[in-house]
Amino acid sequence: MAEVWRGIVREYLDHLPFDESDRIVSLGEGGTPLIYAEKISSEVGAEVLVKYEGMNPTGSFKDRGMTSAITQVVKDGDHTVVCASTGNTSASAAAYAAHAGLRCVVMIPQGKIAAGKMAQAIVHGADLVQVDGNFDECLDIVRELSESYPIALVNSVNPYRLQGQKTAAFEIVDQLGEAPDIHMLPVGNAGNISAYWMGFKEYAEAGRASRTPKIWGVQAAGAAPFVLGHPIKDPETVATAIRIGKPASWDLAVAARDESGGWIRAVTDEAILSAQARLAAEVGVFVEPASAAPIAGLLAAAAAGEVPRGATITCTVTGNGLKDTATALGDRTLDPTVIPVDVEAAASVLGL
Repeated sequence: MAEVWRGIVREYLDHLPFDESDRIVSLGEGGTPLIYAEKISSEVGAEVLVKYEGMNPTGSFKDRGMTSAITQVVKDGDHTVVCASTGNTSASAAAYAAHAGLRCVVMIPQGKIAAGKMAQAIVHGADLVQVDGNFDECLDIVRELSESYPIALVNSVNPYRLQGQKTAAFEIVDQLGEAPDIHMLPVGNAGNISAYWMGFKEYAEAGRASRTPKIWGVQAAGAAPFVLGHPIKDPETVATAIRIGKPASWDLAVAARDESGGWIRAVTDEAILSAQARLAAEVGVFVEPASAAPIAGLLAAAAAGEVPRGATITCTVTGNGLKDTATALGDRTLDPTVIPVDVEAAASVLGL
């Protein structure tokens, strides 16, 4: 009989700060597929696999950290959670708070959230507050709120978030039987790059992998504080999930980059949208724009002759494309051909 996936906290309990007696708040997150990208692999001369985090319950990697963070909130006896969000965190926090019976408050930058993500937070019952400012300013507000009022902060500055997110690295090693040579992922607030490095190191130290990968992080050119070496006041990119100018996990991300022997670079919005289209058309994986950043970065690195031939490269694509369909469709019109109920008409329009 096949085993049923139990969510990341129960699956990796020995590596997380909980025990069997805790009330685990889970929606069955984790266990996401690692999908071979055949055409991209052939083009770059390496074995490229996509870790599709859009298969999580609310459609993004945030669910890994949220199950851990909300489990700790319940353990601490708190009743309200708060987060700043560019979209995915708000969706995840609202869903897990609803499951746990908690109030969820979300601070979002006005006019900077994809409609699909906004809808998720609303339907899960979150209290939404729009701020006339950017994500970094929203984060400043919620940090102060959590310090002054009885409200738990569940952004990635919460260490339990990173504890949950590191399990994706465990899964990659479990799926491959070894750590990859290189792991790539988008970088925004930088919690995920920090968490993956933590996970890869822990699994190597536990003897579950014989090595750790180089970590290659990719930012959008209009929101690339790590590349520039300083925070950006007004970041701008079509990839809203990584439109962040002052990453909260700055030092941890720099450590992940440097300790792994990796890098963090930037790609243009045009390259991101092109990679998004390729993932959909060639791999069958529909992602939101930010998720395509590592693929764009990989293609750029390959063009520069920097991809080791035959290397195993895993790429985290962080969110489902249904989060932001307007960007994916661009200026394409949805105007399908209409035919009568007739087989011959169908064959004719298809050129058969």
